[in-house]
Amino acid sequence: MFSQELLISTLVVVVSMYLYFRSGRSKHPASLPTNWPIFIFSSLVANLHNLHDYFSVLLAGLGHNFKAHGPPGTGMRFFVTCDPANVRHIFTTNYNNFPKGAEFASIFDIMGGSLFTSDGEACERQHAKIRSLLSSPLFVGSVAARCRDKVEKGLLPFLTTMASSGTQFDVQELMVRCMFDLTSAMVFGVDPGLLSPNMPPMDASDAMDTVMDVGFLRHAMPASCWKAMRWLNIGPERKLRAAQDLLRGFVAEMMMDRRTSNGGPVFNDEEQMGVEDILSAHLNNPYYADYDLLRGTLIGTMLAGRDTIGTTLPWFFYNLAQNPDTVTIIRKELSPIASRKTASGAASAMVIFEPDETKSMAYLRAALYETLRLYPPGPTERKTVAVDDIMPSGHEVHAGDTILISVYAMGRMEGLWGQDCLDYKPERWLSENGKELRYVPSHKFLAFNSGPRTCPGKEIAVMQMKTIVSAVVWNFDMEVVEGQTIQPKMSSLLQMKNGLAVKLKRREI
Repeated sequence: MFSQELLISTLVVVVSMYLYFRSGRSKHPASLPTNWPIFIFSSLVANLHNLHDYFSVLLAGLGHNFKAHGPPGTGMRFFVTCDPANVRHIFTTNYNNFPKGAEFASIFDIMGGSLFTSDGEACERQHAKIRSLLSSPLFVGSVAARCRDKVEKGLLPFLTTMASSGTQFDVQELMVRCMFDLTSAMVFGVDPGLLSPNMPPMDASDAMDTVMDVGFLRHAMPASCWKAMRWLNIGPERKLRAAQDLLRGFVAEMMMDRRTSNGGPVFNDEEQMGVEDILSAHLNNPYYADYDLLRGTLIGTMLAGRDTIGTTLPWFFYNLAQNPDTVTIIRKELSPIASRKTASGAASAMVIFEPDETKSMAYLRAALYETLRLYPPGPTERKTVAVDDIMPSGHEVHAGDTILISVYAMGRMEGLWGQDCLDYKPERWLSENGKELRYVPSHKFLAFNSGPRTCPGKEIAVMQMKTIVSAVVWNFDMEVVEGQTIQPKMSSLLQMKNGLAVKLKRREI
């Protein structure tokens, strides 16, 4: 059955793509395809390597919304949107009618049952729990202290060595290493030390990348196709199976390390706000007595913590390299704190900014938000239609349809952000006096999700990014190595396909 469906689906895609290319449109990828759902789907397949930008082209030309149908017999029906009114309807007004759905949970089965894949009561229960934990003063203080410690003892020594030798390095790999360590410490209470002088292998982190890369491919094909490949253990599914096995082993190892490092089982009194890591809170909860659920939750939390910042910061440094005036303004905002710190210390000492010191810095946050607008770590959100509905845009959607919200395209629409929407301009986030953030509704800026699923770790993520960025920007000048091709890779994450090679110079202050 799988083989027959796979053959039929493949033949239909090939034929429709042939007709599409024969029309001559393939010579002009920026032009719009015939506005028939099956031909739009064919054009999406043809532009899969550059899907996020192609979404932007289509959505700009088709009024912020379009439909696409997969080959006959596959049941693939998509409604793609970046319309804020539709987003508000999907994420808030009629939230219960647009769950992530069973197919989404199947695509990311390694995180089965976790907040990342769940809907309904299970989602609400887990969201409330993690929100309570992430607002605990002890937990937040622990995360802040670990981040500051990692910057001082891990990040800055590495950057100093690179600056002294003039050696270029991949800042994307560096940020992923840093965030993998910080997220592991936040989740398990154990730092695996990926960001250390010997730079150990990144096997578990690479396995997480594989989960997101293959997840992207699963989204793009009929479920019968990827399930057939999984059953046969071929193609990307073979690589995914190995990655999943590695991640399960990683979780088991980290849980053992956590117990060993604490001299026994991990049980804290959460009601006394005595939990400093996520594993402790979950082990103390009967809801997570199912080990598969606990493991899926821990993997999902690792991905959420590592990916948001590890994916955003390379794009942030790339933007700064293209916009030196922004660097100057950030340093001006940091200058009063740095002056106090260096007044009684050695002039050559590295300056580290405490999380509390950067908390109120509006321009620094605006610069981060502007990066998230143009380069959201999760470029696409996926939902399923539970019951037939009519969107605010007037489009009808039917039970079983897949909704794709292009967060990437939303940040590139002139109608939402103005004619300068493609420009990196932190000032757009600031009030007229330049000292306060301007309010932008979450259904227009979806980097931290919206409605009941708004990211509970938003402020922790911003705190970590500010702590890392302030230390790097104040102490070093960063230059992007010329001749690179900077583009997103095919993944559920907006990672750079080839990384970002940079060189550093120590600032003379």
